[in-house]
Amino acid sequence: MKISVSSAAGSAVPLLVVPVLEGGEQDAAFRALDGALGGQLSTLLARGDLKHGFGETSLVFPHSDAAGAERVLLVGLAKGAEVTGERLRRAAGTAAKQAGKSRVASLAFALPASALPVAEAARAVAEGLVLGGYDFRVMKTEDADAPAPVALEEAVILLPQGENESAAAEGARTGEILARAENLARELGNLPGNVATPTYLGDTAERIGRERGLKVTVLGPDEMRTEGLNALLAVAQGSEQEPRLIVMEHRGGPEGQKPLVIVGKGLTFDAGGISIKPAQGMEDMKFDMCGGAATIAAMQAIGELGLPVNVVGIVPSSENLLGGAAMKPGDIFRAHGGKTIEIVNTDAEGRLILVDAISYAKRFEPAAMLDAATLTGACVIALGHAATGVMGNDDGLVQEVVRAGEHTGERCWPLPMFDDYREQIKSDYADLKNSGGRPAGTITAGWFLREFVGEWPWVHLDVAGTAYGEGKLSYLTRGATGVPTRIFVQWVMDRAAAAGGTSPA
Repeated sequence: MKISVSSAAGSAVPLLVVPVLEGGEQDAAFRALDGALGGQLSTLLARGDLKHGFGETSLVFPHSDAAGAERVLLVGLAKGAEVTGERLRRAAGTAAKQAGKSRVASLAFALPASALPVAEAARAVAEGLVLGGYDFRVMKTEDADAPAPVALEEAVILLPQGENESAAAEGARTGEILARAENLARELGNLPGNVATPTYLGDTAERIGRERGLKVTVLGPDEMRTEGLNALLAVAQGSEQEPRLIVMEHRGGPEGQKPLVIVGKGLTFDAGGISIKPAQGMEDMKFDMCGGAATIAAMQAIGELGLPVNVVGIVPSSENLLGGAAMKPGDIFRAHGGKTIEIVNTDAEGRLILVDAISYAKRFEPAAMLDAATLTGACVIALGHAATGVMGNDDGLVQEVVRAGEHTGERCWPLPMFDDYREQIKSDYADLKNSGGRPAGTITAGWFLREFVGEWPWVHLDVAGTAYGEGKLSYLTRGATGVPTRIFVQWVMDRAAAAGGTSPA
């Protein structure tokens, strides 16, 4: 999608999107359009015929060419002082969905005046348009007799009078790059397990590396055995699909600068192993690699933005199936970090592949590390689908992640890591056991990961409830959401800005 910004409306567009504010005086864009239409909109609003609550829409077909549009979509936004990036993002997602319904390939979005910096507002709109225009169709056979789908190809963000056009353009560019990356994560997550295999993820990372100037290293089983990545190999040994450890390096900072590290669980299908999952809903276990998909996608955006900081993305990837060679409850393996792990539940496998990746990252001497995984059903019970659970060994870093999530509209909620919880993962036969049972299951899983973290600041994001879902937000669809792609990138952007480097809006 081509997104541009303009201080003035150009030629007539198929769809003009204008926000409607709740109560009080309407925005200048609404007033100008209403004036061009001889008061048609204000009359409809006064009669109660125009919906204007947050998220509500009205589609109007102007009776005059003076509108400069074939149709106008009025989107309920908020009171003027309550305009936020997330509300703009959702309004833009609604606009993109309406463009699909109206079968138009271009639109204009009138950005309302607000307290938000124009770069941030334009970025939010661009994100909403690109995310809202996503449609997973690659596995469907098109009906030759049906009208071909029309994709949104071009959008113009119309700026309020006096706003900085270059700042808005940079914000829109950043939003488009981040949303396109998140759509990549959604695509990888939505692909079935027989397509998006560990090998496929490795090939995707290598392609992105060539396109964005990243150094990419992909380890196969032989290299993993040499490295001692035994926990990752143990999870994979029940599958005929070979595991991969994917390492992507962006060197945008000074030589010798310790990198930021992001790690994502890339379990491309999880049947639970010998501790098999229930059959109902098991098809959704293709989404168990969403943390890894977000890591790959975030590295694409980081490379494309050219962020002035060193970043390493690591994705351990495998399947977890049943077979004669599959790991069994009671087995003990020595992980890369040197500690032995007793397997008490083969369905607690994500933490096994993650700890090998976390330990592997020591060679990069991280300045700080985030990891993300669809790790525990307990997190869904605790937080539902409205927030990502976060925990770590550094309160300052936890707050950085929370702020990044607030910026991107992907909320995070801190969970405690009291020492008491560690007692649940002690083993009688090994250094650790891979499950602490049902009580505080999300936190004990976090403690298990923490056992393999070095001295660097570290935060774990449990995205089990947020990485996929029913697509209830206007810019989402059913399936993978792409979370936490934009959180990862926002965190890196914030770190780059704090270090004094220039970074996008």
